[in-house]
Amino acid sequence: MAGFAVWVTGLPGSGKSALARGLERELAARGLDVVRLSMDERRTTWFPEPRYDEDERRRAYELLLDEAAALVDQGRGVILDATAHRLAVRRAARARIPRFAEIHVRCDLDTAMRREAGRPQGLVMAGLYEKALERRRSGRAVEGLGQVIGVDVPFEQDPGAECVIDNTNLAEEETLARALAFLGPWLAEVR
Repeated sequence: MAGFAVWVTGLPGSGKSALARGLERELAARGLDVVRLSMDERRTTWFPEPRYDEDERRRAYELLLDEAAALVDQGRGVILDATAHRLAVRRAARARIPRFAEIHVRCDLDTAMRREAGRPQGLVMAGLYEKALERRRSGRAVEGLGQVIGVDVPFEQDPGAECVIDNTNLAEEETLARALAFLGPWLAEVR
């Protein structure tokens, strides 16, 4: 099979990471050689004390794309789990990776905020939306909190995304089923 990349993108808290993990599991179970690249995991390696500013984000996405393209060139399937709020980043991936698709996991900001509020501290700061909104209201800096997508900077949607799943009211299993329904025919074209 030819290498390919599927970028699972959306707001923090949209459900993209759960979907990316599910896709990795399901595609591997179907015998595909796939690897999931998580920006949250990679960023902590590249930037042990991340700032989440534009320069750092630009460099992080360059590194992520370099890694993805190298894996695709080896004939592997790559699932990218990263917000990639700038459309230019995803367009750069399209230009560099011949077999590329975007799955945009869409949900409204209130839903993303509610989901993200329940996430424990881990690779990404917990409660980032709440902290960003408080920073906006009060003007007080929050240690370690960079620009928050959806609050400080917009998410730029791609009208050409191959698959858009409105995940506002879907169970995780239904989101995965919809993504797999798209990927079945798309992957058949890759072979």
